Amino acid sequence: MKFKLPYLKLSALYVLIIMVISIIFSVILYQISSNEYGKGFGRQAKMMQNLSFDSPIIKEMEKLRNEQINDFNNRLIFNLFLFNTAILIISAFLSYYLAQKHMQPIEQALEAQSQFTADASHELRTPLTAMKTEIEVAMRDKLLNISDAKKLLKSNLEEIEKLEYLSSSLLKLARSENNHKQFQNLLLNEAIEKSIKGLTPVANKKSIIIKAKLLKTRILGDESSLVEMFTIILENAIKYSDKGKTVHVQIVKEKEKVLVKIKDQGMGIKSSEIPYIFNRFYRADISRSKEKVFGYGLGLSIAKKIADSHHVSISVSSVLGKGTEFTIIF
Repeated sequence: MKFKLPYLKLSALYVLIIMVISIIFSVILYQISSNEYGKGFGRQAKMMQNLSFDSPIIKEMEKLRNEQINDFNNRLIFNLFLFNTAILIISAFLSYYLAQKHMQPIEQALEAQSQFTADASHELRTPLTAMKTEIEVAMRDKLLNISDAKKLLKSNLEEIEKLEYLSSSLLKLARSENNHKQFQNLLLNEAIEKSIKGLTPVANKKSIIIKAKLLKTRILGDESSLVEMFTIILENAIKYSDKGKTVHVQIVKEKEKVLVKIKDQGMGIKSSEIPYIFNRFYRADISRSKEKVFGYGLGLSIAKKIADSHHVSISVSSVLGKGTEFTIIF
């Protein structure tokens, strides 16, 4: 465990604070108890001052009094020692538990960041490696002509576009994680209409029809972020649908909730994969798709971050071979 040493250090700090407080209170308790006990015997001593100290009985009583005081102080010290030992043991276990509980979110965040960096590095390396390999092969080819050179440049340009897409997605994800925009009263149907309008050319290329049934609804939110969220989900619906299919978009009011349903007639998602589709760089099995689908698995992560910033939930239901439905609940 990478965080074992920090856990122990934080636990030791907690224990130190607790023990300092416990010892201070123990010293105060000892002084108060010892003084109160001594005062009781002090009254006896005043009474004996009026008697003759030459009497053997009086001397024996004085000796017994001193022994009782010493015995009380010793027992008090021993009991306080046992009490502080018990406090030490209990606080050690409790402190370690609290240290783990308080540092676990930090550990998880660092692990997530480390995983994100590793995944991003891998995804960035893939197109760069492809470009490097193609260029090295071309440079060794002494018979390389202009036609082949143009093909190479075209291939490199495609890889550069992939890098641009990835870097843009990473920036969007970073912005969505630090989204502190002021929400405004806006028309939800207009935000969805803007998303549909922006994706209409993409849908037309695949002969996909987007059917919208949008009630006029007002909500609080950031329009640009919501447009981006709907665009991501709609784009996925188009991307994973075959040519000539239909994507349905509608706004439904249920009591105090507003639901936006986006349903496609695509290949669907395995039920075992649905819990992971919002994870960064996660891509569902696309082997059932008739077309090669490009993506880095960042889109739905961005959509989820935007939804979280608006305190909106997203549920997903899917049937393999029939399609998927995203429900955004406001």
